[in-house]
Amino acid sequence: MPTAFTPLSALIGGALIGLGAAWLLATIGRIAGVSGIVNRAIDAREERGWRWAFLLAMIAAAGLWFAFTGAQARTGFPWIALVAAGLLVGAGTRVGNGCTSGHGICGLARLSRRSLWAVLVFVGVAMLTVYTVRHVFGGLA
Repeated sequence: MPTAFTPLSALIGGALIGLGAAWLLATIGRIAGVSGIVNRAIDAREERGWRWAFLLAMIAAAGLWFAFTGAQARTGFPWIALVAAGLLVGAGTRVGNGCTSGHGICGLARLSRRSLWAVLVFVGVAMLTVYTVRHVFGGLA
């Protein structure tokens, strides 16, 4: 199952993620951990405004990228696999006390040992998952 190698879009995307995380930390002193932002945008009573603005800006940025570059989103994934993946990611962010953005971008930048271990686990499980899906199950899409 070949994948497209797109270093320029990856570089731009990574730079924008880093810029967004740095901006959030510099302006309001918050960590850009998206799972925590989503969770507290729904559950918390205070500070919901900036959380919803951040989430809507992420969605708008993706829409603008697709609109201006002509890129196409991948389709054809089985719905059951998407639901299962979403539930597993949600459970993982609870168990790991954070997500890849919180630990991998912000935590590593702050030299957090806990974040380093979390990222090593994330990457290891991701590698195992890709191998299993592609070579054991023959790919899903």
